[in-house]
Amino acid sequence: MTKTRSMSLTAYRVLSWGVSSAGDTAYAPRPGGELIWIHIGARDRQRAVVDFCQRLQQVRPDLSILLTAPPDADLSRWPSGDFPLINLPSEQTGAARAFLEHWRPDIGLWIGGGLMPNLITRAQERGIPLILAEAAYHFNIAPGGRWLPDLTRLTFDSFTSILTTNNEAARQIRRLGISSSKVGTAPPLLVSPNPRPWPEDELIEMTHALSGRPVWLASWVQDKEFISVLSAHRQATRMLPRLALVLHVADIYEAAPLHRRLEAMDLRCVNWDEGGTIEDNTQVILSSDAEALGLWQRVSAVTFIGSTLERGSGGQDPLIATALGSAVIHGPFVHQHQQIYDQLDWVGAARVVRSATELGDAVVESLAPDRAADMALAGWQVVTEGAPQADRLIELVQDTLDQRGSDHAGT
Repeated sequence: MTKTRSMSLTAYRVLSWGVSSAGDTAYAPRPGGELIWIHIGARDRQRAVVDFCQRLQQVRPDLSILLTAPPDADLSRWPSGDFPLINLPSEQTGAARAFLEHWRPDIGLWIGGGLMPNLITRAQERGIPLILAEAAYHFNIAPGGRWLPDLTRLTFDSFTSILTTNNEAARQIRRLGISSSKVGTAPPLLVSPNPRPWPEDELIEMTHALSGRPVWLASWVQDKEFISVLSAHRQATRMLPRLALVLHVADIYEAAPLHRRLEAMDLRCVNWDEGGTIEDNTQVILSSDAEALGLWQRVSAVTFIGSTLERGSGGQDPLIATALGSAVIHGPFVHQHQQIYDQLDWVGAARVVRSATELGDAVVESLAPDRAADMALAGWQVVTEGAPQADRLIELVQDTLDQRGSDHAGT
């Protein structure tokens, strides 16, 4: 450690010692085995990071994942997901040390800005390899610390690899005195879902049961959307008499009452979850099984994403349906996934509707073979766009963990 580095860090840690830790909370137990700590610098990056984590666990299934958000982030506004998400502690010296002692990450991945010098340099001193992606000149520094010489350089130099999203940012970091071998450029992480495979025999059996009929899926449908979906289906069957609707309800407890309502409406319905048999005259296939969506999205040329037509729910993620080749229709209330829907709408992979009549028209138009193919192709380009950068970062994480394991085995 150089004298300048020692003086800068010592001074900064003295300055940060008295920062309030009121937001710090007790931690859950650390899981056993390897653990990667991934910090998300901004809420709008969470979806892409979660997608990256899912891909990472497919190639390293025993790796535990801890996600963190900035200390002042309101996690009630961040979507819940498959991985634990907590706030980082404040930049207080003791809080940073306690965080690292408890979680003992094998590797750290920092996405974006909001760099915290105390936490980052302490992690580096503990021998935790750190990777910075989407590097940004945005720091979360304790009051009084900005005047310290070399604090920015020392923080960046604590990372073993730094990836910026453009050449200018890379040049600025190198000008600090950071080795060029550490700094590279890569596009930001994008959502690039990788759906789980479906058993081929079940897919063939379902395709045979549907006998070449046109099929559309209405997924995650709320009870207040039932009438709109069923009205749209009746409307669409005037143009496509053999059309089948797969109606996936968001609330499992609504499936049985809805089945009775469908029968009272003289709609020929089967409850798939209860072993119902699909026949040539079946009009509605009812299901509440989220796992079965992988099957329905594969056999349906068009998917309406429910929980979007009425206020209150905020929508569901459309990208798995898109990745499986289904054209997407959705309502206007998609704020939980607004950026993704805007992107799909922009390229023509999705279409927004605001009423049952618009939904019925959109189903018929989107089921036209040329239209369905165009929407599916546009969607496929969106979901595959982010795969190369995710794969590159996964490879970097894997190599770093493998090298760390080899180093520890030799000691």
